[in-house]
Amino acid sequence: MISDQLKAAIRDVPDFPKPGIMFKDITPVFLDPVLCGEITKAMKELVSHLSIDAVVSIESRGFMFGFMLAQAMNVPFVPVRKVGKLPYETVTQQYELEYGFAEVEMHVDAIRSGWKVLIHDDLLATGGTASATAQLVERMGGSVSAFVFLIHLSFLSGNSKLVAFSEHTYSLAEY
Repeated sequence: MISDQLKAAIRDVPDFPKPGIMFKDITPVFLDPVLCGEITKAMKELVSHLSIDAVVSIESRGFMFGFMLAQAMNVPFVPVRKVGKLPYETVTQQYELEYGFAEVEMHVDAIRSGWKVLIHDDLLATGGTASATAQLVERMGGSVSAFVFLIHLSFLSGNSKLVAFSEHTYSLAEY
């Protein structure tokens, strides 16, 4: 089962990025090209019943599988990055962190009006970044068909923020 294979490859890193956090490191997954292919296939299958015009992925680990997923689905790939990282004119969305705020942005011409979008990131925790990305998509005239993540930290209830954008939230492994 893909969930078991993914969990076996993920490395726990205690106290990163700060004490008390158990970081789920996906970089060991990249050492197994067969597993990477299976992950992409599994994510594509999860959303195969939906109409998807583009895959929007969140910096930076979301890019790893987001691009592969867009290629497998034969749809455009749209990167969402931290403020100041994209070279062209952008639209920005602020979101709340535990202590303060952060912002993400995308190019103003990245989403066409009416597009049905799949949002991908490696991890769903509190849902702030994915929710901000969904707000960007909607501001640009698109709609969110679904969210798909490698990992869902369900004890943080991030999926509760995403139901306002789509009834479809999927993950391959849950903690």
